[in-house]
Amino acid sequence: MISLTRLRTKSFIFILVTLFQFSSYSQSNTASLQDVAFMQGHWLGNFNGGPIEAFWAAPAGDNLTGFMRMMKDDKVTMYEMLVFEQTANGPIVLVKHFKPGLIALEEKEISDRYRFIEAKKNEALFEKQDGSVRIIYEKLSENQLVIQRGKQEGGKWVFVDLFVFNRVK
Repeated sequence: MISLTRLRTKSFIFILVTLFQFSSYSQSNTASLQDVAFMQGHWLGNFNGGPIEAFWAAPAGDNLTGFMRMMKDDKVTMYEMLVFEQTANGPIVLVKHFKPGLIALEEKEISDRYRFIEAKKNEALFEKQDGSVRIIYEKLSENQLVIQRGKQEGGKWVFVDLFVFNRVK
C-alpha cells in the first residue's frame, strides 16, 4: 500500500514535470527568427591563432542563414554553414562543417541540430539534439557578438567564449 506522503510526492513530481514540459513547449512555440535577427551583419574575430569571419543575413521567409570561415597562416582551416529554420516548435539551428576543398565533415544527409531553449533581448540559447552541448548567441553591444559553448559540469551548465566577434564596418 502506498503511503499518503509518497503519493503526494509522486503527484508533486508529476505536476512539476508537466509544468516544465508545458513551459518549454510554450517558449518554443512563441519563438521566432526575430529572436536571432540581432546577429545580422559581418563580424570578425580570432580563433586558434587565426582570423574567423562570420556573415549573417537578415531573416527571410522561414530562415536566417550565415557562414563562418576560419583561417590560419592565410589558409582556410574550416568553413561552417549555419541555417536557422523556423519550425512549428520554434527556430532550430542546422550546422555543417567543411574542410578546405568544401569537403563535408558530416555525412551528406546529416547536420548538427540545435533546438531553441529561450531568448532574451539580443541573446538566444540553443541545445544540441543529443543534449550534450548548449550554445548562446549574444550581441553584447552594437559592435560585439559572442558565441559561447556550454557543457554540463557538476550538474550545471558551464559556458565559455567560443568566438568573440567585432562588427566589420
